[in-house]
Amino acid sequence: MKQPCVYILASRWNGTLYTGVTSNLVKRVWEHRNDVVPGFTRKYRVHNLVWFEQHDSMMSAIAREKALKEWKRAWKIELIDRTNPGWRDLYPDMIGT
Repeated sequence: MKQPCVYILASRWNGTLYTGVTSNLVKRVWEHRNDVVPGFTRKYRVHNLVWFEQHDSMMSAIAREKALKEWKRAWKIELIDRTNPGWRDLYPDMIGT
């Protein structure tokens, strides 16, 4: 499924956060969860998809990701809490498990 998305991963409730952008959310989150690529999410075990937002174009998704990366941590936590108050991992629902 190709759909530009901005997403936030968390290590746990109120834990370490990672903000990213992709055109294939299921594939990209799978890569994070399976530590396919070395980097921040592997090092800090940030694997739970707690928030995402779909966009009509990659340009708008990238712009939103850049804006979110400038946000204070408290604002990101509030964003997650509004749509996913339990910080439930959304990935299993996406793949049907």
